[in-house]
Amino acid sequence: MTAEKNRIVLLDGGMGQALATRSRRPVTPLWSAQVMLDEPHLVTAVHRDFIEAGARVITLNSYSATPQRLARDGDPGLFEPLHAAALDAARQAREESGREVRIAGCLPPLVASYHPDSVPDDATCLRDYRRIVAVQAAGVDLFLCETMSLIREARAATIAAAESRLPVWVAFTVDDGDGTRLRSGEPLAEAAREVVAAGAERVLVNCSVP
Repeated sequence: MTAEKNRIVLLDGGMGQALATRSRRPVTPLWSAQVMLDEPHLVTAVHRDFIEAGARVITLNSYSATPQRLARDGDPGLFEPLHAAALDAARQAREESGREVRIAGCLPPLVASYHPDSVPDDATCLRDYRRIVAVQAAGVDLFLCETMSLIREARAATIAAAESRLPVWVAFTVDDGDGTRLRSGEPLAEAAREVVAAGAERVLVNCSVP
């Protein structure tokens, strides 16, 4: 194997949990995104702490700022301001750190984490992932499709991200009792093949019991 294949790249940790220990504001369904407007300095500080701890990839704090979640829990008009604020916070943290750090765009589950039954139809997924990619692409170095629990949602996110011509990494969340399957019950190996065929460069696992 080449040195490149053996190289370990450290990503950041859980932004939401880190913010929960620092913010005095009550948690809401859009809480981690709302912090972008109310306390953006906290997000920058968490990014910077992850960099200091060794992370070489930091992910935008825009996990809950999807069109579906904003329509359900907040204000759809906040879509662009929230993503712009997330980009600003990540860029500021990287500049302050003075280190070579990549910023990953965030393509999360559109409706809810760990609930494959809540995924919209394929056309809606592709449309809304393209919308997210459009507002993030100019400011990121790669895209991370994260916490994917269903193959078809992961495929739509991968297709949209690959259209940017940036590297695409896809992270699946697997069944806590059977790590060979997604939370949807679909085989992880099949899911990996699907997203690689759609343009994914790397396949990861996140938000699962080791």
